[in-house]
Amino acid sequence: MGENAIEIVGLQKTYGGSGSQPPKEALKGVDMAIPKGSIFGLLGPNGAGKSTLINILAGLVVKSAGQVSIWGFDQDVNPRQSRAAIGVMPQELNLDPFFTARQALDVQAGLYAVPKAQRRTDEILAMIGLTDKADVYSRTLSGGMRRRLLLGKAFVHRPPILVLDEPTAGVDIELRQMLWSNVRKLNEENGTTIILTTHYLEEAEEMCDEIAIINHGAVIARDSTAALIGQMDAKTLVIHPEGTVPDHIALPPGVTLEHRRGGGIALSYRTGQTSANAVLSAIHEAGISILDVASEEPDLEDVFMALTSGAHG
Repeated sequence: MGENAIEIVGLQKTYGGSGSQPPKEALKGVDMAIPKGSIFGLLGPNGAGKSTLINILAGLVVKSAGQVSIWGFDQDVNPRQSRAAIGVMPQELNLDPFFTARQALDVQAGLYAVPKAQRRTDEILAMIGLTDKADVYSRTLSGGMRRRLLLGKAFVHRPPILVLDEPTAGVDIELRQMLWSNVRKLNEENGTTIILTTHYLEEAEEMCDEIAIINHGAVIARDSTAALIGQMDAKTLVIHPEGTVPDHIALPPGVTLEHRRGGGIALSYRTGQTSANAVLSAIHEAGISILDVASEEPDLEDVFMALTSGAHG
């Protein structure tokens, strides 16, 4: 299968309509290759098709057309092997309230036919920080602990691919850091391929090697995180002036001015059209003395908003 953990070609999914509702095309011929050992971000607005794609990978939803290969196994030809190669940490807290943390992991391992002698329940409990909660019913665990238990369940059969669907939703900062520490460890030490969906775009920017953005059932962008951000030909200079700012400043074409809280002004421009020197020269010519100046670069959220709103060409 080469260097790809997952290969998707022409993937389509159409949900049948009901009553007066027409059929809904959730995925429109998605092509995607996810490299082995990467941390891959799958981003998109609500209703973009991310959940449908994940559920198809997990074998929970039947595709309408296309081909899916997971760890070299064609999903149609080798469904059991392809399903065993992937673990999914779902967004929903779907835990049996009458199982302890240890029992939840043991039952999950049994579902994947992991022999008792090969189960790593204690190791996984330690990894997710639940050793002291091993014999506590899942219904009494906090929301953050339940989310960590979901991560443990997804990893009981040592899958080479781990899908994390909104893993830090509703999790406090400390637990979020612990979760990401575990994920990085799995990726770096085990070579586990991680697929991440999240609405926390700063997380995706920090964690992901590559990112695909889905909108209206189609992939609208796919590149390394750095390259995606580099597409944004934009920069902002934030200036804190000494004294008041004149009502009218002769700025270079395409430069916009926004007043910030605290008396600062933000001057935004396209780096391909205007230089920082030209912007600062205009400020000096307007008689403004500068106390402090800082620059702001675009981030993944800027790219995401530009692409999904259709504002970026």
